Amino acid sequence: MNQQLIEQIVGEILGQLGKSPVQLPERAVPIAVSARHVHLQPEHVEVLFGAGYQLTQRSELSQPGQFAANETVMIAGPKSSIERVRILGPVRKATQVEVSFTDAMKLGVKPPLRESGNIEGSAPITLIGPKGSVHIEQGLIIAQSHIHMPPSDAARFGVEDGEYITVDADGIRPISFRNVRIRVNERYRLEMHIDTDEANAGFITQGTIGRLVKANDVKETGAVQTIPETVKVPSPVNVSQSFEFTKKLLSTEDLAAISEDEIVINKGTIVTALAKDTARELGKTITVRK
Repeated sequence: MNQQLIEQIVGEILGQLGKSPVQLPERAVPIAVSARHVHLQPEHVEVLFGAGYQLTQRSELSQPGQFAANETVMIAGPKSSIERVRILGPVRKATQVEVSFTDAMKLGVKPPLRESGNIEGSAPITLIGPKGSVHIEQGLIIAQSHIHMPPSDAARFGVEDGEYITVDADGIRPISFRNVRIRVNERYRLEMHIDTDEANAGFITQGTIGRLVKANDVKETGAVQTIPETVKVPSPVNVSQSFEFTKKLLSTEDLAAISEDEIVINKGTIVTALAKDTARELGKTITVRK
């Protein structure tokens, strides 16, 4: 998907909404949010769903040949479980489960941050289907953010397969994603993949456009000016580290979107047990407003 095609798609969408087209940034990259999901090897499909069973397609994914299946499984850790986790097809040679850090805390597991497919020495997890269960000793990971692109886009951006770059996403909460891995293949379409925690941190939804940035993109703007000794540098301003939370229920999803160390709530606000555990693990304090 080249820059011209991206601009055309965005322009058509905005036209349908009655809005004027916007100028996309140079090196624009569509960002997709990847929720928790499972990839299965053939024998595990049969254990979970029955002998001879084959996955059925629910919807196509953006990457050619990939699809979301109708089938889901429960994933279980030592602390808790998560139901209806979507299976993505087609089958792979090794079962892999991808979750967010928030999911991992709920399950009570500690998966490593890995590129998809790199599961050697990763965390164990149990999968439960309608016909049986499978326990894998490795295969649970938190996926490293990455960008799929065909060789034509790699050449246009001046990047190579395996290179790590930065992607800036502007919006109501601007954010930069660093150490984003470039993955180049003829069968790929241009798209960046992040997980739900990363999306929540930047208020990112499906259809957000990011901007690819390389280290050498910073251009010299002239000689560096030194600060005269007579100029006084102002003292740092003390920024409050408290967040005023006004909803009636504080959940783990709310915690994931709050960066401050102290969360101030009203009397009567319900705090879920998992949210309390999550706050302790993240070193956050929940204070009831007097």
